[in-house]
Amino acid sequence: MAAPRFVDQLNVQVGNELAAHNQYLACAVYFDALTMPQMAAFFYGQALEERAHAAMMIQYLLDTDSAVTIPAVDAPVNDFADVVGPVELALEQEKRVTDQINGLLRIAREEFDFASEQFMQWFIKEQVEEVATMSDLLAVVKRNLDDVEDIEEYVAREQGGEGVDPTAPRQAGA
Repeated sequence: MAAPRFVDQLNVQVGNELAAHNQYLACAVYFDALTMPQMAAFFYGQALEERAHAAMMIQYLLDTDSAVTIPAVDAPVNDFADVVGPVELALEQEKRVTDQINGLLRIAREEFDFASEQFMQWFIKEQVEEVATMSDLLAVVKRNLDDVEDIEEYVAREQGGEGVDPTAPRQAGA
């Protein structure tokens, strides 16, 4: 059984991941409306990834006979001044999620919950990748603010095609 304090915070994190899903979905729709299919596809993919993270956490809670509580989430930001706005918001979000994931690991360690600590290790690695990806994308978008075709070319060339991570935790419903 996972430590009760960890379980409580992991349930909160399920909501954070679902909120991130909704935010990335709103970003994807924004880029879709601008006829930027590469950026739209990238953010639709990011949305699915965040939903998958929530499902992994749900599965862990189920596997440890812990209560699962799906929390309500706030509405995402839907309006942006320009193509930089959604990417800036995404980077801020990834940094915030990194702090949340680190907090979960800290709780697991404080509670001597070794299984939960091991579970969180994959997410630590994932957040390093997510922050780096969004940082790079933000640099490209800022540099090419007046040339969305260059942004689209970068995303087509550099993003996607990573495949399934065989070390990823199992997802509920998968």
